[in-house]
Amino acid sequence: MKTFTLTGAATGLFFLVSTTLALGATGQYDNLCAMGLATGQEIQTDCSINADIGGKMYCFGSKAAKTEFMKDPEGNLAKADATYSKMKH
Repeated sequence: MKTFTLTGAATGLFFLVSTTLALGATGQYDNLCAMGLATGQEIQTDCSINADIGGKMYCFGSKAAKTEFMKDPEGNLAKADATYSKMKH
């Protein structure tokens, strides 16, 4: 039986790949900006600016959009859900 030992370089590569995969994760609404949807707009994001709300990741196009959204997350989620539902049908 062979065993493997991670070297410093291999460990660094592992963490780099893990971080890259995490950044590539998909948020709710297919990575559309949650605040954009709350205002009736379809704004694609890379989800690098995000928030965990109720165990789900929501993406934002800018820090300002996230800040505005978080002033009324429940109300904005309801608006975003309604917009997203209309887009999907």
